Amino acid sequence: MILGVTTIFGFYYYLKPQLPDVATLKNVQLQTPMQVYSQDGKLIAQFGEKRRIPLKLDDIPLQMQEAFIATEDSRYYQHYGIDPIGIVRAAVVVAMSGSAKQGASTITQQLARNFFLSNDKKIMRKIKEIFIAIHIEQILNKQEILELYLNKIYLGYRSYGVGAASLSYFGKEPKDLTLGEMAIIAGLPKAPSTMNPIYSIDRAKTRRHVVLLRMLEEKYITQEEFDAADAEPIDGKYHGAHIEVNAPYVAELARSWAVKRYGEDAYSSGMQVYTTVKSNLQEAANQAAIGNLLNYDERHGYRGAEAVAWKPQDTAFTQEQMDKYLKDKPTFGLIHPALVTGISQRSATVYIKNRGEQTIEWDGLKWARKYYNDKRQGPAPTKAADMLEIGQQIWVRPMGVLEDKPTAEETENALDQQANAEEEAVDPMANSTWQLSQVPIVNTAFVALNPDDGAVLSLVGGFNFVHSKFDRATMAERQVGSSIKPFIYSSAIDKGLTLATLINDAPINQWDEGQGTAWRPKNSPPVYLGPTMLRRGLAQSKNVMAVRTLRRVGLDNVLDYLPRFGFDPEKLPHSETIALGAGSLTPIKMAQGIAVFANGGYYVEPYYIDHVNSPYGDLIFRSNPTKVCENNCSHEPIVVDDQGTEEQPKYAEKVISPQTAFLVREMMYSNIWGGGVWSNGTGWNGTGWRGQVLKRRDIGGKTGTTNDSVDTWYNGYAPGIVASTWVGFDGANRPLGYTAANANFDRKEQYNGGESGATTAQPAWVEFMKVALKDIPEQEKQLPPGIIRVRIDRDSGLLTDKNDDSSMWEYFEAGTQPTESVVEDQGTDLYSEDEDGDSLF
Repeated sequence: MILGVTTIFGFYYYLKPQLPDVATLKNVQLQTPMQVYSQDGKLIAQFGEKRRIPLKLDDIPLQMQEAFIATEDSRYYQHYGIDPIGIVRAAVVVAMSGSAKQGASTITQQLARNFFLSNDKKIMRKIKEIFIAIHIEQILNKQEILELYLNKIYLGYRSYGVGAASLSYFGKEPKDLTLGEMAIIAGLPKAPSTMNPIYSIDRAKTRRHVVLLRMLEEKYITQEEFDAADAEPIDGKYHGAHIEVNAPYVAELARSWAVKRYGEDAYSSGMQVYTTVKSNLQEAANQAAIGNLLNYDERHGYRGAEAVAWKPQDTAFTQEQMDKYLKDKPTFGLIHPALVTGISQRSATVYIKNRGEQTIEWDGLKWARKYYNDKRQGPAPTKAADMLEIGQQIWVRPMGVLEDKPTAEETENALDQQANAEEEAVDPMANSTWQLSQVPIVNTAFVALNPDDGAVLSLVGGFNFVHSKFDRATMAERQVGSSIKPFIYSSAIDKGLTLATLINDAPINQWDEGQGTAWRPKNSPPVYLGPTMLRRGLAQSKNVMAVRTLRRVGLDNVLDYLPRFGFDPEKLPHSETIALGAGSLTPIKMAQGIAVFANGGYYVEPYYIDHVNSPYGDLIFRSNPTKVCENNCSHEPIVVDDQGTEEQPKYAEKVISPQTAFLVREMMYSNIWGGGVWSNGTGWNGTGWRGQVLKRRDIGGKTGTTNDSVDTWYNGYAPGIVASTWVGFDGANRPLGYTAANANFDRKEQYNGGESGATTAQPAWVEFMKVALKDIPEQEKQLPPGIIRVRIDRDSGLLTDKNDDSSMWEYFEAGTQPTESVVEDQGTDLYSEDEDGDSLF
């Protein structure tokens, strides 16, 4: 006894300098993944190598606690950190075998090892473990030790603690688990990688039996409970984090921001990053942008099968072979890989990855005429065999579904949140009918902002994050086409032009000595109206009018003016082609510019992060965005972080007058609603007339189409929101083409003709606004101070006393309204030659 006690004390004093300070366990910070949420608290993404959901002991069912105690440390409440009986047993094994094959660790020892030591089976590590365990028992009570253990222990599939394991293996919280499921989790510490129900149901079942038997022996359960739990079927499917909002591009922006601000520790901090995105608007943007993209892609024709798994004359694959073939094929949101297994006259049987055999009826096939090129499609198909062949690997999607519903998912690569996700047992598309589809070769971007503070309300960076992680909403600088015109016309309003100013809508033919050629900008379509008011020039996107308006203002003046909207002057060409949209901007920059008109003339900067909480809900960071405030603005400092740092509120700079902003909004309003009087033949539509389907008079926008329809845009405003959408090929020189009518659809079911901002991009904007404005009452037009209404002549823009169809009301900034009245018979000498030397008529 003296020798044994002396030896123990000797080891203790020898190892004491090497032993950690176990008092740190009093305030331990468990590593938990960073989570990204929408503004309204729905989970967007989870980042981090270790998956953990910390729980209080009271939140862990008593039977689950007992399962671990019975299996791992049956004398847990009787010992003081080490179990002498277990140590003697392990020592006998060492003596007999010559190696440390048995651990005999108590729960406290396992906790010591998990926090402070390695898993090496060495005597010195075991001795350290014993001393640390004894120290732990001195500073923590049994409940605190058990709580730490159940939250710390590794249980397989990146799951640390019973909270994460319950979700990973069964998609439930611990309180909702059955006894059999609790026993499976309690059996995992012995071999978490091989005894879990995903790796091997048989091994999990065997291990469960052992755990239940130990619980029965310790009298934690009855024989009846043992029999029922031991007979439970086991589901071996992986359940990832329950992603509630499909916003992977927003998640990546949030992840990048957090790592830049907090470093790599952000991944294990458990911080909760709340973005500015609203879940309902994000879902609306997904459906509008991706649905619009699929519509474009499919109306241009079917490009054929992705691959051939077997030829029709060969032996067909078995179900096992099909599952193996499809296993490694990606799923791109709505687009699923499938194999053609049968063809009839007007239907096809397909085997879809993770969804088994399905039938595609004619309504899901009739769109698929042959694609020849972007401008030419084949004849409408008449039978399934026109486009399909048995053995082909194709792509399919659920009919009538235009949004990718988020699924529970988790990946080894924390930066690739939306890749390789396992399907949930409850499939939101389980009862869908299916249609033939294809992975789009064209792409899109969509972004919506709050114009009063720049908060990003929704963002779609492309067709699918798995397909391409490049965020086109914030990174893709594309030519803006006619989308630049509201900003050109704004500079003209600031220079004294009015909505009634006549600009000559006639061809321009100007010799360019530097190029040795004539510059001949043309309208699209090539229709010219002669002298036309500024309002109509913007609404109908008259190119030659934009060039002449630019000349009235001066190129240098315009280039000095555009940076007010946040545009980088380096990205704008120093030539008159800027009036036609030769400059390049990202969609979010375009939305930022439109916000200036929507909010009455103030510059706001887009932002994505609203606030950040600790794992326990304490505020770590609060954003201090630039806000529009016209009066009664508070100057009370704002606390922006957990250090008590204070900042003054940031108020937006006024970059154009409210009167100019109002008048530009009026022109953009006419882009949707047009003007004139239809009953007497003077009515006209703007290029964005498709927005009239919203049946609201408080909206406006502007189409944008570049040469050959390489880039198409629609940018517009509505109460409390601005949105921009872009559609084009990632290669910036490929036109979007032309589509002919498909005889399998009636006229109302399809669009045919050349692609443009109005036909290719605006449909997404309209569909989004249907949701965004659903519960927003239509707003009355609010006139800023200094805006007046004057009745003018429709043709000349001069004052008139008439109150018939030849006159109209127009808005002017006070002092800019016409002072002359129209003359009944004024002849053609009223107008002089314009600045080009071309007659105004």
